[in-house]
Amino acid sequence: MAYSPLPFSPMTVDEKFMRLALRLAMKGMGKTSPNPMVGAVVVKGKTIVGRGYHHRAGEPHAEILALRQAGERARGATLYLNLEPCDHCGKTPPCTRAILQAKIKRLVAGMKDPNPLVSGRGIERLRRAGVQVRVGVLEEESRELNRTFCKFITTREPFVTLKAAATLDGKVATRSGDSRWISSEASRNYVHGLRQAMDAVMVGIGTVLKDDPLLTVRLAGGKRPGQPLRVVVDSRLRIPLNSQVVRTALHFPTLVAATREASPSKMKKLARAKLEILIIESDAQGRVSLRALMRELGRRGVVSVLLEGGSTLNASALREGIVDRLLLFFAPKIIGGQRTPGVIGGEGVSRVKDAELVKILRVRRIGPDLLIEAAVPGRE
Repeated sequence: MAYSPLPFSPMTVDEKFMRLALRLAMKGMGKTSPNPMVGAVVVKGKTIVGRGYHHRAGEPHAEILALRQAGERARGATLYLNLEPCDHCGKTPPCTRAILQAKIKRLVAGMKDPNPLVSGRGIERLRRAGVQVRVGVLEEESRELNRTFCKFITTREPFVTLKAAATLDGKVATRSGDSRWISSEASRNYVHGLRQAMDAVMVGIGTVLKDDPLLTVRLAGGKRPGQPLRVVVDSRLRIPLNSQVVRTALHFPTLVAATREASPSKMKKLARAKLEILIIESDAQGRVSLRALMRELGRRGVVSVLLEGGSTLNASALREGIVDRLLLFFAPKIIGGQRTPGVIGGEGVSRVKDAELVKILRVRRIGPDLLIEAAVPGRE
């Protein structure tokens, strides 16, 4: 039997320009929240005549910038966008109006707007006006790029990424509690980039007491990045007044989530230090309900949360079902010990068949470490 190779599928013209739109959109990473990341390319014939991306919320959308650059050359051209153009007035006018005024002949969109209140309206308006519209080019890539926005706009809760660093045998600290540094400098630099792309970084009081973290973005090269909201889950307000988080609260937004069991006098002291105290309902164990906390953060417009807690908070987060993604860094080290802590604490399951299954998305090297990215089924 003769060998028959698999058919080769070359990249189409639409896919080529959509990939460019996606690359442009990524330039807004960490800057557009609560808006999505969007890139736009205007093509006349085979020539790019305009390009743009959404820089930050409140500023012109990607298609507006691309159309401005194209000018009169936009007439009869094709506009590529990784997300359906808006057809409603927010902080900026509807982009469909500008598209029609520019006399765009054809629109290619990566995906529909996931907002159930507006999804499809922009596409329908353009089609009714005679614009040729194609939707779904590189849809999977488009949805992955804006996964945090898609979660938030459909549930009004933030997309939560649980990040942890462990040895190859799954340990996050030695028997004495020492955990600095399990991961490499390359991995730690990568995490600072992650923090910059997030709206909030969250830890539990155990991490504050043990490590006294600063929870800020510190990038090489002297850059001055924007800082995420720092969230500390501390049911009874045990946070020390001399901790780094408290001492720097005047310069970096900081929220402490507590229950009604917290000391009123400690609340006043923390308030004087410029921390915001948020009283959240308790769970069955008398601790802060993480689900209730996520709802409150969502009401405040927090779209994404990087959870950098210890094994106890990690276990609670998974048990309460708030985790969407896992980012697990494994260092080429072995600690050992039956009682040394692992990534996930708590009691755990009694049978293997009850273990929570995750979907492995990517495995890659970060310096000497191995980074595994996984999705939690039912949350995305």
